[in-house]
Amino acid sequence: MSPSCSKKFDPEAVIFDLDGVITRTARVHSQAWEQLFNPYLEQRGKRLGKTYRPFRHDPDYLNYVDGKPRYEGVDSFLRSRDIVIPWGFPGDPPGMETVCGLGNRKNELFRSVLQKEGVETFSSTIDLVRELLENGVATGVASSSKNCREILQAAGIEKLFQTRVDGEVSAELNLKGKPEPDIFLKACENLGADPGKSIVVEDAVSGIQAGKKGKFGLVIGIARENNREELRRNGADVVVGDMSEIGGMEGFRELIRRHASG
Repeated sequence: MSPSCSKKFDPEAVIFDLDGVITRTARVHSQAWEQLFNPYLEQRGKRLGKTYRPFRHDPDYLNYVDGKPRYEGVDSFLRSRDIVIPWGFPGDPPGMETVCGLGNRKNELFRSVLQKEGVETFSSTIDLVRELLENGVATGVASSSKNCREILQAAGIEKLFQTRVDGEVSAELNLKGKPEPDIFLKACENLGADPGKSIVVEDAVSGIQAGKKGKFGLVIGIARENNREELRRNGADVVVGDMSEIGGMEGFRELIRRHASG
């Protein structure tokens, strides 16, 4: 961490990813991806006389779609099965055999599952966000999801975050998705915070990589998928299984002190 950060133990801002960090929506996303890809792979296989390995949460979710913008996730997974289709356009009808068409269909499926199952949050993260705000630390959410606002509103926590940089904002401003640091840096800019004195909290490898590329003062990984070592290898300064392990604001300060002196 920068020398200036070692003198001030409270960060200027903490930027949180959404899925898997604030909300329990990773499984909802994975279910929607499975409902998209597996019928498509089966239909394509019958048409071409081929057999494709189906989409599975482990390892496909983490390896190809987790944390990425939706269309990039579609392209990444299909290429893992040696499938290359036209990219298409964001206005393509859901299900059209283009990257955008399949991505739009995934969004329909995600919203359908979300309406049925609702939105759960990680209480430990929400408790920490409230404590950060009480101590004058700015908070933001940075997500690849274009459903971020809807999810935050459904969970009743939108007002806990002073800025939101998500898939919608990225499209408007032409920001690059993770693993590039654009959305985290934009969140810091919106909050008037120095990235070198701020913290990123992520559960996806692509988000950890983005935090390191953005030269944030501290990058915290949450290992929801038994992937502690993978998060460390990709640049997480600290890895926990849940934010409850941090120990509230005092634990946060101690974590920063250790990293600054280490």
